[in-house]
Amino acid sequence: ETKPSRSGARETIAMSAVVESKRRVSYFYDAEIGNYHYGQGHPMKPHRVRMTHNLVVNYGLYRQMEVFRPKPVSKDQMTRFHSDDYINFLRVINPDNMSEYFKHLQRFNVGEDCPVFDGLFEFCQLYTSGSIGGAVRLNKEQSDIVINWAGGLHHAKKSEASGFCYINDCVLAILELLKHHQRVLYIDIDIHHGDGVEEAFYTTNRVMTASFHKFGEYFPGTGDVQDVGANEGKNYAINFPLHDGMDDDSFKSIFRPVIGKIMETFSPGAVVLQCGADSLSGDRLGCFNLSLRGHADCVEFVKTFNVPTLVLGGGGYTLRNVPRCWTYETAVLLGVDIKDALPYNDYFEYYGPDYRLHMPVSNMENLNTKEYLENVKVQLFDILKQVEPVPGVQIQTGSSMQTPADLELPDKDDESQNPDEVRARRISRTQHHIRDMKAHRTTNQQRRSCAPRRHKYTRTPLRPPCVLALPLDRFWLLLRLTCACIQRNMDTEKKEHPAEFYPAETGDKMDVS
Repeated sequence: ETKPSRSGARETIAMSAVVESKRRVSYFYDAEIGNYHYGQGHPMKPHRVRMTHNLVVNYGLYRQMEVFRPKPVSKDQMTRFHSDDYINFLRVINPDNMSEYFKHLQRFNVGEDCPVFDGLFEFCQLYTSGSIGGAVRLNKEQSDIVINWAGGLHHAKKSEASGFCYINDCVLAILELLKHHQRVLYIDIDIHHGDGVEEAFYTTNRVMTASFHKFGEYFPGTGDVQDVGANEGKNYAINFPLHDGMDDDSFKSIFRPVIGKIMETFSPGAVVLQCGADSLSGDRLGCFNLSLRGHADCVEFVKTFNVPTLVLGGGGYTLRNVPRCWTYETAVLLGVDIKDALPYNDYFEYYGPDYRLHMPVSNMENLNTKEYLENVKVQLFDILKQVEPVPGVQIQTGSSMQTPADLELPDKDDESQNPDEVRARRISRTQHHIRDMKAHRTTNQQRRSCAPRRHKYTRTPLRPPCVLALPLDRFWLLLRLTCACIQRNMDTEKKEHPAEFYPAETGDKMDVS
């Protein structure tokens, strides 16, 4: 028995990495994002995105994906979901004029958890631009996976800030994806319930939201298993409420079956995956006990479906752990193994004393019993059974519909029958079909002769002539003339309105080498 050489093993690993990395991955980042500060003592620190990017660069992961600086979105793009008054307020408010907008601060829930700081609106533009720009790249089929770790602020409402979130970039990205995809799935593994996204799509069946979160005397207090949506969106909101101490094995035992069932039933055209890192062990505001591998297993499982995916950040309040998590998940999305020993980087001292990528979990008790998890899983499966499955084949709209006799396939026994009888039967079917065509043409001529004359400016469309009544050569001539006219009109439109045919780019490509 011969053992493979080490060089052969390395070649096998390299080949598997090449196969994995065939999926086109884009990455959005703006260096200015780390300059914004919520205030002294506030747990939300945009600096964590800069630390993540620095670790991604020093691991060399940027070489295997396209890196973009997002193009700032306009006010009009934000008001596709948010109200005009709320967006205008965010544009004008600053620490110097807060006293003039006291009533507005209360109305829009800005002040405590969501403080006013210098450059607030520009900060919202930065993280939102990456999410919308990523959705545009997915729509144009320029990327298979897009990453924006600055995004994922899922609590913001239509006219209200909430939970450190001002603009809900998740909702705006989903709205962009809905331009090209009939169905979009939103998955949230942040420890807090994705209430802003669920609320935005609570009454539609084009977006399904699935959230795995801590529930019970915990912000935002929503996300019960019985909250399933309303009207057309009933059964399209999936919530898995959890207790303290959720560990890797327990999370995997619920996430994979539930998401697998959703993908089978709902069959989305695109996925938005919010990867809040506050569900990790040791988070400042969290109470779960997930390791990096347990958290990233969700990302890896979603990736296996080969559906266009927008991956966003979210929560995460222990500064040294968030960059570890998102860097590791970037490697998972690229299909690349990275070393546990951290490379030297600009923030190396933050990761002491072990300077390792993976962190040990705590010994806290898992309050999620197997019986409880199985019970909730069964409830969710019952809800998903009520979702109308996406058809995989053409639907027959009525049990009484039958195939016409003249369109039926020949019997298998035709070859064994008398050839003269088979030929006579086929000639009879052809003559029957010709009689039907003539009768159809006569009926249409009678209808046209009896129909009242319409004014030439009437908007009511005329009944189209029967194409089957045209000789074949005239039919093809008419088709060619029609295509030529359409092409000429499109060329004219392109010259007069070029912006509608050549939309703006999603961002500037960056050179981070």
